[in-house]
Amino acid sequence: MTMTDMQRHAAEGGYTLSEAVDAQVRAHAGASGVVMLLDGRDAFAARARLADAAERTLDIQCYIWRNDRSGNLMFDALRRAADRGVQVRLLLDDNNTQGIDGLLVELETHANISVRLFNPFRRRRFRAIEYLTDFSRVNRRMHNKAFTADGKATIVGGRNVGDEYFNEAEGMLFLDLDVLAVGPVATDVQVNFERYWASPMAVPLSRALRSRIVEQRPPTPEPDDSQSLFVRALLAGTLEMEWTTVTMVSDDPAKATGRQPDQGNVWPRITALLGSPKRSLDLVSPYFVPGRRSMRYFAELARRHVRVSVLTNALESTDVAAVHAGYVKRRRGLLRAGVQLYELKRSAALPAPRHQRYMARGSSHSSLHAKTFAVDGIRAFVGSLNFDPRSARLNTEMGFVIESPAIAGAIAEAFITRVPESAYRVRYHRYRGLHWQERGPDGDTIHTREPGAGLLRRAFVRVVSWLPVDWLL
Repeated sequence: MTMTDMQRHAAEGGYTLSEAVDAQVRAHAGASGVVMLLDGRDAFAARARLADAAERTLDIQCYIWRNDRSGNLMFDALRRAADRGVQVRLLLDDNNTQGIDGLLVELETHANISVRLFNPFRRRRFRAIEYLTDFSRVNRRMHNKAFTADGKATIVGGRNVGDEYFNEAEGMLFLDLDVLAVGPVATDVQVNFERYWASPMAVPLSRALRSRIVEQRPPTPEPDDSQSLFVRALLAGTLEMEWTTVTMVSDDPAKATGRQPDQGNVWPRITALLGSPKRSLDLVSPYFVPGRRSMRYFAELARRHVRVSVLTNALESTDVAAVHAGYVKRRRGLLRAGVQLYELKRSAALPAPRHQRYMARGSSHSSLHAKTFAVDGIRAFVGSLNFDPRSARLNTEMGFVIESPAIAGAIAEAFITRVPESAYRVRYHRYRGLHWQERGPDGDTIHTREPGAGLLRRAFVRVVSWLPVDWLL
């Protein structure tokens, strides 16, 4: 298609999704196009606009779907697609569906919408009982997140569906990261969805529910369309994407049965694709609980003069204090090995890299939720995977390994230019012990105990750190 054709289509309102994507994929044979979604409002709008642009299929995997404004607006987007004849399939992990059974039943009354629950609870009202009677099964969850339209365009990353993930909640907001991708990797995500959808762990809604009570949906305001620039530009053929090698990695859904050997999990494949760091490893994980093998690995990298930098949540900003307990036991060992540790402040607002047009918003109650790491400033991982035993051994996970000096370099640059402003630098001194260095406009402030955390919260973390529960974290 000529440039004149592209300009004419843009003037007439853009291509269909297939036309827009296929034209660009043909121009970049063998490569996939990627755009980072750092801003929560952009991430919501991109999903809603993909749903509106879908022509044939809409396939969504998600760990959490809130019954709030964002969740209901997204349900509305699925209905609009189904009304046009699009076949919509929604696969939700059942761990966080309490209270929305009726909404899901109402959604599935549409002839073009199918809903399945991954590893469903048998008791719908008193689910906690199953953690006592069937703990081994219900403790394994599907943590994957993917939103795919027509097998042509997909969004993969760390965000669930809910106000706190899209900068719409009051109180705590999550700083998160997704990737909008087109090309061969979108096809791979579609194939992976089919694998999960066909899994015995994905149970049709009618079989999973014992009652079919339709709840009244709260009214939802019309969506704010002012932020839908990504997909509008995609359909107009004007979106600036990076075209490169992108590899999807995903656990087999059989991991959730507990019968798949560890070597079949996603971690070994990610590390093989990323390769052994020669200069730097920059890791961002909201829940960071390295095991003994990882501790030895970090120490070995430091001995080889590889710069290892880690950003995780401070105790004041984490939404799961118990996981922080697994991390605090490793802090001294990591620092002694030469790892640079940063803990995100509750008041943080990390801006987007300079090459991005859209800036990430923050709030006075921020919590890190992005999961990404970069090797040598040349390749990066973005996905659902936390650096903890739960992601490694219990939950199913997925993400992209991206050959991109632009993305990986931006992550590395952030540790030098932006992270020190938004996070505490944790240090260890032989005589003074642990302390937290906070950079401010009037100089540095040194904290000698977990900053911003009260006595009870610190005591809780200390007690949990004594318990043999790391494998659950």
